[in-house]
Amino acid sequence: MALFEKPMKFLNEVKVELSKVSWPDFESLKSSTWIVIILSLAFSLYVFVVDKVLTWALLQLY
Repeated sequence: MALFEKPMKFLNEVKVELSKVSWPDFESLKSSTWIVIILSLAFSLYVFVVDKVLTWALLQLY
């Protein structure tokens, strides 16, 4: 049954590779998550402010 050999080989190789991964502990994961959330909020605030300033400037010109 060559139909199932390749997918099974692939899944076994995935299992082997995932066993080599160094997974973070919960505290590290939690702190990284907070960093991503804070930076995402800061970047979205920056884009919002730049958008508002450019919109205001263009409305003043036209």
